[in-house]
Amino acid sequence: MNKKTIFIIGTLLIGAVLLSACGQIEAQGVSPTSERYIRVSGSGEVAVVPDIAYINIGVHSEAEDVTSALEANNTQAAELTEALKAEGIEEKDIQTANFNVYPQTRYDNMGQPVGTSYVVDNTVYVTVRDLANLGKMLDTAISAGANNIYGISFDIADKETVLAQARELAIKDAEAKAQSVAEVAGVTLGQILSIDVSTPTYNQPYFGYGMGGGTSRVDTSVPVSAGQIVVSYTATLNYAIE
Repeated sequence: MNKKTIFIIGTLLIGAVLLSACGQIEAQGVSPTSERYIRVSGSGEVAVVPDIAYINIGVHSEAEDVTSALEANNTQAAELTEALKAEGIEEKDIQTANFNVYPQTRYDNMGQPVGTSYVVDNTVYVTVRDLANLGKMLDTAISAGANNIYGISFDIADKETVLAQARELAIKDAEAKAQSVAEVAGVTLGQILSIDVSTPTYNQPYFGYGMGGGTSRVDTSVPVSAGQIVVSYTATLNYAIE
């Protein structure tokens, strides 16, 4: 038997021994690259009373000719803006959100066209920072000529602080659960391998008012309730087991 043949046989024997060893490790459920760990999820929730509101308030005008429709709408919109300012809304918080001019065909009872009128829609996006005055402001807007109000959404001015609080609560909740699981299992937690924090969720109150162009007035003796905004996070932590 020459040296080359002996070398090949020896290499094969070494390979067989290594394969056998790997087979024994896999049979015992252990991998040289695996790491024992505990995965836990925690949740954090913060409920706060909104301190700011956003509302779309519109003026809808119609006339036989486009010039008259525009003039009427401009007058109404100017009166609305001045009324909102009188209620303490700053000019920077009144922004034009939509302005449309379009013809509208009129029909008789038989469905035959009888003429054309012109429609002008002007909508402003209003930020209300004094929620205690919200109900009165809505009533004033309608008295000033607003005939389209597209609901109200509430928000938090200092949103980042609330987000940080909810996120911290979620992580601390996951940490506490990990400690509890480790104690029950009789193991010791090592370092954190990874942290996965979800996108925050918001449960916001919504107040429908005059939807679809409604013009019914509200009893200002009953204030609009802002309710609460609930901000939630979920955090998932992976801990190594020592």
